[in-house]
Amino acid sequence: MLHSPIKHCKNCGVAVVYRIPDDGDTRERAICPACSTVHYENPLNVVGTVPHWGDKVLLCKRNIEPRKGKWTLPAGFLELGESTAQGAARETDEEAGAQIEMEGLFTIISVARVGQVHLFYRAKLLSDQFAPGTETMEAQLYAEHEIPWDEIAFRTVKETLERYFADRKAGHYQVHDVDLV
Repeated sequence: MLHSPIKHCKNCGVAVVYRIPDDGDTRERAICPACSTVHYENPLNVVGTVPHWGDKVLLCKRNIEPRKGKWTLPAGFLELGESTAQGAARETDEEAGAQIEMEGLFTIISVARVGQVHLFYRAKLLSDQFAPGTETMEAQLYAEHEIPWDEIAFRTVKETLERYFADRKAGHYQVHDVDLV
């Protein structure tokens, strides 16, 4: 079982134990032996956009680990209190300083082995001027044939870009639900 191990109860601080709860649940959970709190570990949501300008997409060169110096779509972890679209727009502003008009949800990519779900939206760029934040070395527009495919930071980004350009060629966009193993 995949654990990002919880060591202590968030309510009382006692060391937790992993076992199946007595409430009919069928999964092993972190349970506090003192106050009986069951701590659920759920996937993290990564949200981002495929910002496009004409036949080009906006990529950001990462200035942080992991994969510092590699190219990615603007994306990051969803914050509490945000919708997935709000989080994707915020990440696009923070990482690229790009002004966008949000379009539809484009990819939902489950990466179970690391406990993440990545959601990318198509986003129309309102300008070709960018002001990258501290997490980005540079932001640049690329046509499909110009993309540094061997320098893409994450498989989820590569999968999203490949589907974006395939849908663009086909003349219509659909939502892609992908499981990465």
